[in-house]
Amino acid sequence: MTTIGIRPAVRDDIAAIVAMLADDALGATRESPDDLTPYLSAYERLQSDPNQLLVVADRDGEVVGTLQLTVIPGLSRKGSTRSIIEGVRIHSSERGHGLGAQLIEWAVDESRRQGCQLVQLTSDSARTDAHRFYERLGFTGSHVGFKLQL
Repeated sequence: MTTIGIRPAVRDDIAAIVAMLADDALGATRESPDDLTPYLSAYERLQSDPNQLLVVADRDGEVVGTLQLTVIPGLSRKGSTRSIIEGVRIHSSERGHGLGAQLIEWAVDESRRQGCQLVQLTSDSARTDAHRFYERLGFTGSHVGFKLQL
């Protein structure tokens, strides 16, 4: 079995990332892998912000996982810095083999390295399997999330 590496995403990874974002029932309704223009624009914004890390899991040059880590300095919790994990996706061929846990562990370690005192994430309420996965990794359901579509 080959080794998986976790590295910063590059522009050439965007098509593979978007394909993974679209590869489930929820993502299929909100992603458009046929037009990468908005994703490439978002990638450029992410690259210019030092508090944003878009990473991929790579197996022999193939992108098989991704996540975005955002580091947020704050005043609450005695001036704590926190991180937010977003957009976690694992290629369908890799699911159930520990790659998701490896990516999340990487994000937690990177958060510590950056001086974060808290790591948080949200998961769509319909993703019950994901909720169990995050709980197995030590995350607790602590808040109710709200969104306002603009």
